[in-house]
Amino acid sequence: MILNKRFSINEPFPDLLKLYGVYYHCALRFNLPSFSSFNTMNSVRYNMQQKQLPPHQRYLKKFIIYAALGIPELDLKNYKLIIDGLVENKLELSYEDLEKMEHITYVKDFHCVTGWSIEDVKWEGIPLRVLAEKARVKRESKWIMFSCLDGYTAPIPIEDGLSEDSILVMKINDKPLTKEQGFPLRPFIPNLYGWKSAKWLNRITFLKDYEDGYWESYGYHERGNVWDEERFKGLKGKHSPRRPYLI
Repeated sequence: MILNKRFSINEPFPDLLKLYGVYYHCALRFNLPSFSSFNTMNSVRYNMQQKQLPPHQRYLKKFIIYAALGIPELDLKNYKLIIDGLVENKLELSYEDLEKMEHITYVKDFHCVTGWSIEDVKWEGIPLRVLAEKARVKRESKWIMFSCLDGYTAPIPIEDGLSEDSILVMKINDKPLTKEQGFPLRPFIPNLYGWKSAKWLNRITFLKDYEDGYWESYGYHERGNVWDEERFKGLKGKHSPRRPYLI
């Protein structure tokens, strides 16, 4: 076992093992607390992973704005978010209704499938599972389809959509969404690539079977998990850059 031999920081160990090894040998020499005092090795590995970028991502300072189908016009007075499909209680919510609902706030990175990320974005919005509870989603639901004012669509697995961090965003960095950023509403699921964060959202449909969305019809992955680098169906790896609508 690696940790039973003399430790050299220059050996080609993963960073986590280097950190563990340094502490392990210092603990033996200077009678420091055992590593088990800091929960478990798995929890340390998990916490360190959360502070790292997903594979093949790099930080940028500003969002690059994409609009595959153009930026749609919006009549906010007549805007409705519809929640339908495999639900017992179809919902139609105005923007004012959404403003009055429970909001949560957290800070998470944003990751685009084209390889860039924005660090420590403050997100505020409605937990998607709160709306799912109000709509009384049926047990046979396996997928969620997001549909938008511009005709864009994006599917996600229901387990991602109803996770604790899955929200319908109304504010970014304490400011309401801009038109370019998807006003009035967009979903955000931190562990999924940004193309699943469908801007100008106006419908959420619960489905039993998977259906392609806009980019999925071009070969993008059904789920799009950033840590598993699920960029394409059946494939992993770097993405070919696509042209932004504006910056």
